[in-house]
Amino acid sequence: MKSKQIRFFAFNAVIAALYAALTFASAFFGLAYRGVQFRISEALNVLCLFTPAAIPGLTVGCFLANLPSDLGPIDWFLGTLATLIAVAGIYFTRNIKFKSFPFVSLLIPALANGVIVGVELTYITEIFPPDFINFMIQGSLVALGEIAVMFTLGTLLYYRLLKNPGILDLDKLK
Repeated sequence: MKSKQIRFFAFNAVIAALYAALTFASAFFGLAYRGVQFRISEALNVLCLFTPAAIPGLTVGCFLANLPSDLGPIDWFLGTLATLIAVAGIYFTRNIKFKSFPFVSLLIPALANGVIVGVELTYITEIFPPDFINFMIQGSLVALGEIAVMFTLGTLLYYRLLKNPGILDLDKLK
């Protein structure tokens, strides 16, 4: 295996482990699963503003983080799909900026997770009657948590990485 491939796999392994660990830390406070989600790990999504190489690690990290979810395999698949859509969306919209701020990119996780996790919570769990009103409520709660994380912790990480973007350059890793 080439050195560049090893760096790529190691980079993504670290991202996946960090994402899962930060999600478990959020779970300790009851903020990682169900309707009220404030996953600290979601701030790592901003890595995709700098490199598409982070997409696999974030996706795998989400899968690992969803393994203890009480929704089971459906959350492993749909929750991970929501993250994949979110991080790919961040990467593809990274150049859309308002006054040099990636506002649209930071909203994408709220949209992807709000819709997909909102559907999960409304139509898969039996906690709420499966109707459009409950979908809007559940989806909005998930989206609000995403917005809170992305526009606070994600923004802080984004500006920190702007000062040192080379930290994500896999070609410079030795």
